[in-house]
Amino acid sequence: MAKELRQIAIYGKGGIGKSTTTQNLTAGLLELGKHIMVVGCDPKADSTRLLLGTLAQRTVLDTIREIGDDVALDSIMKNGFKGVKCVESGGPEPGVGCAGRGIITSIGLLEQLGAYTDDLDYVFYDVLGDVVCGGFAMPMREGKAREIYIVASGEMMALYAANNISKGIAKYARKSGVRLGGIICNSRNVDREIELLRAFAKELNTQLIYFVPRDNVVQRAEINRKTVIEYDPNCRQANEYRALAQAIDQNTTFTIPTPMTQERLEEILLEFGLMDAIEEKNYSI
Repeated sequence: MAKELRQIAIYGKGGIGKSTTTQNLTAGLLELGKHIMVVGCDPKADSTRLLLGTLAQRTVLDTIREIGDDVALDSIMKNGFKGVKCVESGGPEPGVGCAGRGIITSIGLLEQLGAYTDDLDYVFYDVLGDVVCGGFAMPMREGKAREIYIVASGEMMALYAANNISKGIAKYARKSGVRLGGIICNSRNVDREIELLRAFAKELNTQLIYFVPRDNVVQRAEINRKTVIEYDPNCRQANEYRALAQAIDQNTTFTIPTPMTQERLEEILLEFGLMDAIEEKNYSI
């Protein structure tokens, strides 16, 4: 009996640390002996940098622009840390076209070239920011990714984005079977952060699957173009990412989210004191 391939999309507000979290999570799963492909779905093409130990690999769209449609798999896929397969979709030239098309083109090409091999345990799609329209919704809309995890923090805009992403998941859940696996908190050391994220997740009909504490070793590892597990395998933060990997690997709780109204979201923010910050900074949500 063939094993089930788990295809997972990671969403979250731009700048929340989604790509960093995805790559460090992947490193933890690789240590467990899992076979993984990571497909970067951000035009910045930085979703695999830490796994490859390099600035950026040539993207699918750049390759197609340079050599045409006759593309070999090894020209767009590179092997990284512990054999992880890495692909970057890329995006159009600035000001031309829709960046979401890169996701659609890349996944279609990877399927055509036989990249989804039987030995794979996981495929991760690291999706740009909090955009869930058009091409960026493709992994959830077409059922390519059956599991979604949202990276958030105790900051107001991160929660606002997570709620919006949940609306997209709920919209496509019936058609494609996509489900929300939980919220990953990438901590920003906000007051009462873990309590806020637990309350927020409960309201969304999901779970806070893991709380990743803030640690400057993450930035030091990034400067050296490595995941924390590769850079400093014995440090406390490396063990946090290993625990996150275990939580994802063992997760069996997948739900259709129940996004909040604007009023309910503001009630929760008010309860935990975030509305004061909104008013101080004149945020509009």
